[in-house]
Amino acid sequence: MKIFNTMNHRKEEFVPLEPGKVRMYVCGPTVYNYIHIGNARPMIFFDTVRRYFAYRGYEVNFVSNFTDVDDKIIKAAQEEGVDSSVISTRYIAECKKDMEGMNVMPATTHPLATQEIDGMIEMISGLIEKGYAYEVNGTVYYRVRKFADYGKLSGKNIDDLQSGNRTLLVTGEDEKEDPMDFVLWKPKKEGEPYWDSPWGKGRPGWHIECSVMSKKYLGEEIDIHGGGEDLVFPHHENEIAQSEAASGKTFAHYWMHNAFLNIDGTKMSKSLGNFFTVREVSEKYDLQVLRFFMLSAHYRSPLNFSAELMQSAKNGLDRIVTAVQRVDEMKAKAPAGELSAEAKDAVDALVKKFEDAMDDDFNTADGIAALFEMVKLANTVVTESSTADTVAYFSEKMHTLCDVFGIITEKKEEILDADIEALIEERQAARKAKNFARADEIRNQLAEMGIQLKDTREGVKWSRA
Repeated sequence: MKIFNTMNHRKEEFVPLEPGKVRMYVCGPTVYNYIHIGNARPMIFFDTVRRYFAYRGYEVNFVSNFTDVDDKIIKAAQEEGVDSSVISTRYIAECKKDMEGMNVMPATTHPLATQEIDGMIEMISGLIEKGYAYEVNGTVYYRVRKFADYGKLSGKNIDDLQSGNRTLLVTGEDEKEDPMDFVLWKPKKEGEPYWDSPWGKGRPGWHIECSVMSKKYLGEEIDIHGGGEDLVFPHHENEIAQSEAASGKTFAHYWMHNAFLNIDGTKMSKSLGNFFTVREVSEKYDLQVLRFFMLSAHYRSPLNFSAELMQSAKNGLDRIVTAVQRVDEMKAKAPAGELSAEAKDAVDALVKKFEDAMDDDFNTADGIAALFEMVKLANTVVTESSTADTVAYFSEKMHTLCDVFGIITEKKEEILDADIEALIEERQAARKAKNFARADEIRNQLAEMGIQLKDTREGVKWSRA
């Protein structure tokens, strides 16, 4: 199995630290609002990586955090006049709903930054003792130039970097020994959450959080660290600097980064009005379609989101699910008989084609192409005269490949128009009673059933997706 390692910019044979086991950390979302479809790409892709490792017989320890203390969370809390934990708790729950809709399996561990503060204080203290960090007026900074390998992941030369280009600057920059030094701990401000530390009341910087959570749940050395390509610098670069200075060991042996998602050929941004949350997409499409769409391109290729491409993904997914269901229905009534050697060879050749694609840096696009070939073969070969063992073999292999891609093949129960109308009436009553939580719950329930709602002056209009 080969993985393109961002560290060396080449495909490398995957050799785990421990035979038969994979330790993988993927940076999770900052929970201040509903997740957007840009967040969804790494969630879906790395879930598929995890599934494929399991398919290959590996035991996977998969850790993905929730950043539940951050400037954006604090800002959202202040705007609502609530504690920041109210915001983070709410949107962790909403994120998990969206993950379930996309059939993203829960991680082995989903650590929360706020529950790992003691470990962060311990690592920061160790970095100060080793001379890699220093404190000024309650702020602790990391000495970037002290770490000789800084820039090895991103390929950036420290002397060429301008502090003004940094994405994470804090007040007190003039207190730094060097403009490139970054924050490990920041003093509290009025109205912000804080914790006691040897440097006063305050909270951790973003980068230290992932270093500590990865170490606690996976150990000082891990096999794979993943995330979106926007995290290469400064986040992952800084994680390496912190973790390797603290342990003296290689932090992660393989770095994997998915490319950006564009909307109709343009970078997604709120200012352009082309910003979509996963929840908004779920009102138009089953989230299985979004998942299938995300896997239709290689993870290192930029992916363009558009209505046309989503419709194409829906059509392709329908084709696969229909074929699997047809084979399953025929399995129950197939005449007894042994597995056809010719059919077995043809299916096995396509399974190998799928494995070859996935072994080559998780090429889901070519893997799905192999699944489509299997669908075509099944539609041609599996007939009413096919033996039970032959039909069962097709069914097993099609289900297995679908499971790796996270494709749900079970039929959804068709909801009756009367049931839809009843739920809409209940939603309207809930809104009238200002029970907005229940109203949102019903809207989400209908969306999961593939029912789109549109509030108009004439009332609520609905349609099936």
